[in-house]
Amino acid sequence: MAVKIRLARRGRKQRPYYHIIIADARAPRDGKFIEQIGSYNPMTKPATIEIDRDKAYDWLTKGAQPTDTVRAILRFKGVLYKKHLQRGVSKGALTQEAADAKLAEWIEAKEAKVAARVEETRKEMEAFRKLVSGEAKPKPATPAEEADASAFREDEAADAPAEDAATVEETPVAEEAPAADDAPATEETPAE
Repeated sequence: MAVKIRLARRGRKQRPYYHIIIADARAPRDGKFIEQIGSYNPMTKPATIEIDRDKAYDWLTKGAQPTDTVRAILRFKGVLYKKHLQRGVSKGALTQEAADAKLAEWIEAKEAKVAARVEETRKEMEAFRKLVSGEAKPKPATPAEEADASAFREDEAADAPAEDAATVEETPVAEEAPAADDAPATEETPAE
């Protein structure tokens, strides 16, 4: 019996969310499954992923094969990194404590990045809500006004070189004698 780690779709039309499940490869997508180990909601920004890392790791070591999407989720949540570190422990390259410390450090850094993205999204939504509710004033210049102003500046720039050329032709240029400092020095012949 081939066991897969895959997604089962839930939710309504145009608003999906998924359960991460362990199922027989022959079972239908939303049908019978062995165990549910997490959930995935791609509609939030950033996507919300909740997974039991230990159960996922146990199923991977038992031979369950993840689908491509679930493999990306497991990589994102650090389950595949844990499997990699445990392989190093079994070969004697690492101690269990060192592997656990590396995994905890990696997970902490990843969670900090995700928290920063969540905070950024929250600020964007807050600014959008203020703009829509009328609390924040929109920028005063509209793109149409800026386009008109730039076209006006282009017209002035096109007229300016023609005027400069006419004034240059009309004014005679007087040649000036070079100043004493600018005069070429006379050659002195050395005395013999």
